[in-house]
Amino acid sequence: MKRFGCFFVALMMTMGVLAGCSLQSDEQVKLRDLDFTILSEEMIPEELMGIIAEKGTEAFKLTYSDNNYLYICVGYGEQATGGYSIAVNELYLTDNAVYVDTTLLGPDASEKNNQVPSCPFVVIKTEYLDETVIFE
Repeated sequence: MKRFGCFFVALMMTMGVLAGCSLQSDEQVKLRDLDFTILSEEMIPEELMGIIAEKGTEAFKLTYSDNNYLYICVGYGEQATGGYSIAVNELYLTDNAVYVDTTLLGPDASEKNNQVPSCPFVVIKTEYLDETVIFE
């Protein structure tokens, strides 16, 4: 019985050590911020504009590349009125991904907005990187 107790303690200690070794931090270390440009509709590549048009009034997150640039697109779906804008809060590279964080900004309450529904979206153009894009 004493042997079983020692075996059990040794087994539990080994499991504890192995579990401790496998824990990884979910925190991503930012390597650098990425330079980017927000594109007007006229500057968006024709093929990409077609993909965005297919999304219609649905919200979307997508990436597109022409092997020269990486385009990161975020659409917020149909909104009741016009006057919305989108802020790019962060765009940065980690050791295994590109992270992007955007926010939909509502129309200014003091402005008189048209009552026509809109589908705000943003297209971010940055250097070509063959990395996964994480939308936060």
